[in-house]
Amino acid sequence: MSHDDRLFLVTAAAGQTGSATIDLLLERGHRVRAMVHRDDDRSRALAAAGAEVVRADLLDLDGVTAALRGVSGAYFCYPIREGLLEATVNFAQAATETGVRSVVAMSQISARREARSNAARQHWLAERLLDRTGLLTTHLRPTFFAEWLTAWWELRDGEGRLRLPFGEGRHAPIASADQARVIAAVLADPEPHDGAAYTLHGPVELDHHEIAAVMAATLGFPVRYEPISVEEFASAMTARGLPAHLVQHLGNVAVDYRDGVFAGTNGHVEEIGGRAPMSVEQFVRANKPAFDASGPRFVPAP
Repeated sequence: MSHDDRLFLVTAAAGQTGSATIDLLLERGHRVRAMVHRDDDRSRALAAAGAEVVRADLLDLDGVTAALRGVSGAYFCYPIREGLLEATVNFAQAATETGVRSVVAMSQISARREARSNAARQHWLAERLLDRTGLLTTHLRPTFFAEWLTAWWELRDGEGRLRLPFGEGRHAPIASADQARVIAAVLADPEPHDGAAYTLHGPVELDHHEIAAVMAATLGFPVRYEPISVEEFASAMTARGLPAHLVQHLGNVAVDYRDGVFAGTNGHVEEIGGRAPMSVEQFVRANKPAFDASGPRFVPAP
């Protein structure tokens, strides 16, 4: 283990990419400050692993400023909910005041000026705002996470189902652990990546029929993909109590997905993170317990 006196802040520290990034940074001998919203089992686990845990909210300028004091580089991640632009402004101002040198910002592959999703357009604006600071800035634009398969997965009568509005579109699912390797590598060596916007993909592009077939072969029981309309999907998510901002995003990125926005593969994960990304088969095999029951957001058959 090498020693590095720099301190890195990881926001959304209890989330999928945040917690995995912290594990990698600590393993490599870095000091890590983990920013969380509350004290719970996840935050206590981060502290037990060796991270300095602070409670703060990206919508609280004073709290973010305190969390950034003494920090060399930060991972900026905001969930798909209202407030992204305010959070970005707060982060940018606080980082400037406290002398932070670099930021790795989690965006999304659908971020663009003409995006129909409000969240995707806001991510594009957040990117432009960070580009105008003096920070060494790197944007990450992942395709759909492999973890989405567990969220929208239904297990019924010994059969798996994916009822989703993605038509015949294609993507290469990317696991959060693979993204974390890129985040940790860029935090540790930001200069070569300043100004870059990296799309992140898994190794193989598939449609959801092919994804279901891989899942079936790995899990050992039938799995099928049932294409549904965007309207049915949005109604189901609303019925599950998801916020309107998130539902509007999910419905519009489903259209983007059908139009090919989420498609493609590249070598960024291996080139920057140092290891080839997990395939769908490898992800499902590594996370089999997650498929023992239906996920929290599956769309039930009418």
